[in-house]
Amino acid sequence: MNTDLLLRNLRNIPDFPIPGIQFKDVSTLFKNPECLREIADEMTERYRRAGITKVVGIESRGFVMGAILADRLGAGFIMCRKPGKLPAETRKHTYSKEYGTDTIEIHADALGPEDVVLIQDDLLATGGSAKAAIELVRSFGVRKIYCNFIIELRCEGLNGREFIGDSAEIDSLLTIE
Repeated sequence: MNTDLLLRNLRNIPDFPIPGIQFKDVSTLFKNPECLREIADEMTERYRRAGITKVVGIESRGFVMGAILADRLGAGFIMCRKPGKLPAETRKHTYSKEYGTDTIEIHADALGPEDVVLIQDDLLATGGSAKAAIELVRSFGVRKIYCNFIIELRCEGLNGREFIGDSAEIDSLLTIE
């Protein structure tokens, strides 16, 4: 994998969404065809033999790579969304964040016990939304859960991997310390 290419094209936005946060904007990776192909090729290779039957993309940046991976892996794609965005019956999970609570939903008929699921999102920082997605997916009684991120932040106070623990097999393309 061409890590230098990806890091050179990753945009950092200071003080977004609140002062003190250094936001890692993956939209610059998505708009560059070479970066997008590099990410898709690397992730596809990592999961090619995992038996993935469904890819769950976490709203909204997880939709981009999630859909690409689902296509490449011959799997279905499931959207994990904020409340009120899915039109049919849903299952929900509410979780705590560093500045409040949030809820995510998946259609109630999206997954079953035969599924091997890859959860995809752009960034692992504190791990709150990822752990919530894992718990929501686990409620369907699936066979196995993998979780993949484009970027994993391992800076002071960010311990997402430890917070998630062994509830899913976790992988990330880029680690930023």
